[in-house]
Amino acid sequence: MRPQALLIAYPHQQDYVFPDRVRKLLLECVDLAGNPCSPDDLPRRTADLATAEVIISTWGMPIMDADFLAAAPRLKAVFYAAGSVKEFVTEASWGRGVVVSSAAEANAIPVAEYTVGSILLSLKRVWHFSRLSHTETPTRDDLHVAGSYRSKVGIVSAGAVGRAIAKILRPFDLELLLYDPYVSPRQAAEINAELVSLEELFRECDAISVNAPWLPESEGMINGRLISSMKEGATLINTSRGAVVAEEEIIEVLRQRPDLSAVLDVTMQENLPLESPLRQLPNVILTPHIAGSLQGECERMGSCMADELRRYVTGEPLLHAVTKNILHRRA
Repeated sequence: MRPQALLIAYPHQQDYVFPDRVRKLLLECVDLAGNPCSPDDLPRRTADLATAEVIISTWGMPIMDADFLAAAPRLKAVFYAAGSVKEFVTEASWGRGVVVSSAAEANAIPVAEYTVGSILLSLKRVWHFSRLSHTETPTRDDLHVAGSYRSKVGIVSAGAVGRAIAKILRPFDLELLLYDPYVSPRQAAEINAELVSLEELFRECDAISVNAPWLPESEGMINGRLISSMKEGATLINTSRGAVVAEEEIIEVLRQRPDLSAVLDVTMQENLPLESPLRQLPNVILTPHIAGSLQGECERMGSCMADELRRYVTGEPLLHAVTKNILHRRA
C-alpha cells in the first residue's frame, strides 16, 4: 500500500511551491488526504493528521512537539520544501525517529545567484561608482577597482549556499578563500577554495559573502574589528541572518570608511525602522530579504522534495536527509 500523506502549506504557498506539476509527482508516490491543509486549519484536520505517515510541507510547518506527535501517531517522515528545519524539529521528534528531509540545497541556488551577481558587481565597485555618478562625474583612474581577474573572494561558511557560490564562481579567474571551522583543507580544495582564518579572509578579500548559520556561537561573529581590517574598496555581502553581524559595530565602521560597501539582504530587524542608520549610510545597499526562493523559484523546492519522496517510497537513499548532528552544525 502507498503511504498516506498530508500536504501542509498556506494557500499563498500552494501554487508556488506545490503547483499542479509537483502535486502530480507527489501523487505518484503517496495518497494525499484531501486538499492541501493550511497550518491554520490543522486543528480541523485531526483525522487526516492521525492517519498521515508522511507530511509534505514548506514555510509554516508546525512545531513537532509532544502534542503534535501524539496527534500524528503514524508519522514517519517529513519532506520540507524550504530551508532550515530548526524551527520545527524538536528533541521529541528526534526521539521518535521521524525522518526529516529538507530542500535547503534547492533554496540555496537563488541565494547563490544573488550573491554571485553582487560579488561580480562589487569587484567593479559598481555600488561606489553609482553613488558618485548621482552627484559628480567620477573618473575611473582615481579609485581602486579590483576587477574579476585574480581578485580574492571570501566565503564565510561552506554550507549549501557557500558551496553553491563556489560552484558558480568556478569558471571565473578568482581566488576563493574560505572560513569554516567544520571544514578541512582537503574539503575546501574540493570546492576550489583555500581554507583560512576569519581574520585573514577579511584582510585579504575584495568581496566577502557571509553565509554562516545563525547559531549561538555565530551571533555577532562579523564584528567591527573585522570590517575595519577590510581592503580599500572591499564589499561585504550578507544573505545569511542579520544576527551574524554585529550591526552597531559595522555601522560605525561604515561611517568612518566610505570606501567600503555593504550589500545587506538581511538585517537584525526584518522590517528595518525608517530611522535606522543603515538606511542613511550611502555605502549600504539594502534589499528586503529577496535572495532566497521567491514565487516561481519556489517550485524548485517542491520538485526537490517530490524526488526525495520518490526515493523514500522506493527505498533509495535520501539525498537531503537532515540529522541532529548536521542541524547543530548548519542550522
